Amino acid sequence: MNFLDLVKARYSVRSYRPQAVEREKVEYLLECARLAPSAVNFQPWRFFVVASDARREALRRCYHREWFAEAPLCIAVCVDESVSWKRKSDGHDHADIDAAIAAEHICLAAAEQGLGSCWVCNFDVPLCREALELPATLRPVVLIPVGYPADAPTQKKRKSPDEVAEWC
Repeated sequence: MNFLDLVKARYSVRSYRPQAVEREKVEYLLECARLAPSAVNFQPWRFFVVASDARREALRRCYHREWFAEAPLCIAVCVDESVSWKRKSDGHDHADIDAAIAAEHICLAAAEQGLGSCWVCNFDVPLCREALELPATLRPVVLIPVGYPADAPTQKKRKSPDEVAEWC
């Protein structure tokens, strides 16, 4: 599958089969994330694979959606802002950008492996920190439930190329 076909095939899965995800596939997703580009190659991320029943239950308190609880595992993408790159001209911290790139590598790799995923950013950060027992240096940025889809993709609504791109 070429890259454009992969991007078209990826969708936000909101229903998962109870089937466990093979460890090899999870390791593949993590390797794809590990190899993602980051500002000045600082790689300020940490990935937490939440697969145990106890941790998944604790994580569910952070985001109350039935479909989120269905996923057999969740990958929490966290950043350490003490090691992320800050742009000198304005001090802008690129930690969230780096995390987003790695997260999308996970989602695209999941689609390539026949798995479903979904970006979750609207979660309770303090509860997530507690559920994952994160050290003070780490901040969760995105939760990515991963599993075999039990739903089918719907038509994606996207703006036209003319609405999003300008040739200068």
